[in-house]
Amino acid sequence: MQRLHIKHLTEYLFPTHVILNPHRLLLRPREGHDVRIETSKLVITPAQNIKWHRDVFDNSLAIVNFLERSDKLTIASEVIIQHYAPPPYDFLLEDYAVNYPFSYSVGEQIDLAVFQHPIFVNDSQIINDWLKQQKICGMQTFGLLVKLNQAINSQFHYQMREEAGVQSPAQTLAQRSGSCRDYATLFIEACRCLGFASRFVSGYLHAPATEAGFATTHAWVEIYLPGTGWKGFDPTSGEVTGNVSGKPAALYFPG
Repeated sequence: MQRLHIKHLTEYLFPTHVILNPHRLLLRPREGHDVRIETSKLVITPAQNIKWHRDVFDNSLAIVNFLERSDKLTIASEVIIQHYAPPPYDFLLEDYAVNYPFSYSVGEQIDLAVFQHPIFVNDSQIINDWLKQQKICGMQTFGLLVKLNQAINSQFHYQMREEAGVQSPAQTLAQRSGSCRDYATLFIEACRCLGFASRFVSGYLHAPATEAGFATTHAWVEIYLPGTGWKGFDPTSGEVTGNVSGKPAALYFPG
């Protein structure tokens, strides 16, 4: 078990007093057998009302309505968590899912369907062309996913971007570069083209650099694998996410 203390500060300064519209905050980690929250504190200025509820994915969501104008907005979150994630390779797939391709069980297909539909439909041919270049035919399921994860890490140049949103997979493939969220988007769309249920995840990457005070949030991907459930892959680092000595541990927050 790792006990982790996470501080997240968001601060905006304005040249004059402004009206602040309602904010939707996703700052609490999703609890489960592998993540437990010991303490959580959220301090926001200026004066406001906060209402908590859970969204459709069971994330803890805070709706903040501000009561006054201000020339400064500060959102300070502080969470202490216990992280019990097992080693990333300590799992077994259902027999029918060991080799690719496979079909999800009838009982899971309805719930997983939304995670299998491509978002960038117009990029499907470009993505499939890239997939053919990776020579993944005849591979076992997990090995295939590891290879794609590492291919994005090795074939593309990481570039931090301040612009909002994500690049399309076609842009990332053409430019051979992108941010962590662009890598995640390409991996998700590639996996959906192959029939895997996949989803976007945001959170923090626990690594030595993040303890120096200049860390930021991170994005990666989870793939649904029968027998183990949602399994994390980080195409930015080329690693399978988890908690194991010598490798970074991905701590996922709602995404």
